[in-house]
Amino acid sequence: MSAESHPTLPPVRLHSDAELARDALGAPLFARAVRLARWAGPDTRVGIGGELVAAQLPEAAAVLGLDAADAESAGHASRAWRVAVDTGLVDVTEPEEGDGEQFGTAAPGEDLALVTRGAPGDVLDLWLAALDTVLADAAVPDLDGLVDALDAGGEIDFDRLDWNPGREADFLDEVLANLYLLTVSEGGAADGPVPLPVLAASMVVPDGMGDPTDAVLEQVSDAMMRLDDQFRQLEPIGLVEFRPVDQELMAEAADEEATAGGSAGRDGGDARDGRGAGDARDDEDVSRYGMVRLTPLGLYGVRARMLEAGVDAPAVGELAGKGADALLDAVALYSEGAAQAEIEQWLAGRELPAAAAELLAAARGDDEGGPLRRLRCQQALVSAGPEAEPAVRSVLDDPELGGLARVWLAERGLRDVPAPDPEMVFWLTVDTIAAQLAADGETQGLPLLMETLTAHHAGFFDQVWRVEHPATAHVLEAMGRMHPDRKAAKEARKAAFKARSRRP
Repeated sequence: MSAESHPTLPPVRLHSDAELARDALGAPLFARAVRLARWAGPDTRVGIGGELVAAQLPEAAAVLGLDAADAESAGHASRAWRVAVDTGLVDVTEPEEGDGEQFGTAAPGEDLALVTRGAPGDVLDLWLAALDTVLADAAVPDLDGLVDALDAGGEIDFDRLDWNPGREADFLDEVLANLYLLTVSEGGAADGPVPLPVLAASMVVPDGMGDPTDAVLEQVSDAMMRLDDQFRQLEPIGLVEFRPVDQELMAEAADEEATAGGSAGRDGGDARDGRGAGDARDDEDVSRYGMVRLTPLGLYGVRARMLEAGVDAPAVGELAGKGADALLDAVALYSEGAAQAEIEQWLAGRELPAAAAELLAAARGDDEGGPLRRLRCQQALVSAGPEAEPAVRSVLDDPELGGLARVWLAERGLRDVPAPDPEMVFWLTVDTIAAQLAADGETQGLPLLMETLTAHHAGFFDQVWRVEHPATAHVLEAMGRMHPDRKAAKEARKAAFKARSRRP
């Protein structure tokens, strides 16, 4: 999983370990692996590699409640057995060459006891090991052409097969990383499913590309069908909920392409508008092209793999035991909703007066991150409620926090709130706009905020450039670009020049 592609991600809200462990035990493939581990015994015969011998598969399928005579059931039993062996739920002794033994033996492994007597974390560790096995299997392509890819010595010619195991595994990891990012991003998929063509396009269509070419659309189509096969394999382990591609739809698309003499070539569709294979201009139900979403267990699993790869993938609640300085530094980079959730967990269980004082102390600073820390501190104090009042009043004379304190007290209609002096008003204005710029950039709502903050101060730009705030010039330059009043914008640009000139 590429740490370079996603160096820092938005925080994810995970279910508790107990809930996730229950989900893991309920995942069909993992549950089957546990049942086969309990079934393993002296009469269980395995071959080289620890796989069940063919003669044992019907009995294993019957143990799983499957039709013992069905070939597909034998495949389910074989996959479940492989998961059981790879996770340590089953211990196998393989036959050794030259010892005269045709078969090895199997028995329940020590780790099987963790399923019923282990902590939730133990169960999740077993499930993660099972996930590794399933992902490795899913990265193996359809080997229908395997016989044709054998060389004269009976070895697989990977060049002829056009399969690079490392490349395939990296592709699947990157797909899951993209799906994770779509899920946790503000305004992203959240708990909703992602259309398979959109996910495929995220892997194929170059950033900034306009209308995709026919060649790119063909690549999207190929990637979509590849993912359709892979997600079918990943669903039984509980990683995803998946609605496969409607095969009738694909057959219809193939017929249309044949009728058109191969001119269509657009099975993948234009993922930018959420449609999939076929003509992106029609109103076909996008769900027919496949829909996928990470389950809560899947979010946990993908995040665990990303952390192992060195990706910064935070989870809401991780900062609950850390100091206010660590909290404000971290949530400064979060969306407002994620920051609020993290703040609420940090405050839970703390003595609120002391917590408020700690937050205010951590909000100080004239560094570049100071304005956004103070914005998040103000957000945290809202959650702290009236118990924060003594701590807030204690900073009324603080040059960096006094304005914030007055706003907080006034919003609650509290008495005895001293009026700020002009210098504090201008400083707070600069700090507020600097925080908004750092949090969201030059958003559509920022010009209105600028207009509101400057409308009640005659000669605002004649005075604000003198404010001793490290972001004064930066804020004035932004106001010069964004202020809705043309005259005010011009005055802001002049004030920005003066602010730049006075600083060494």
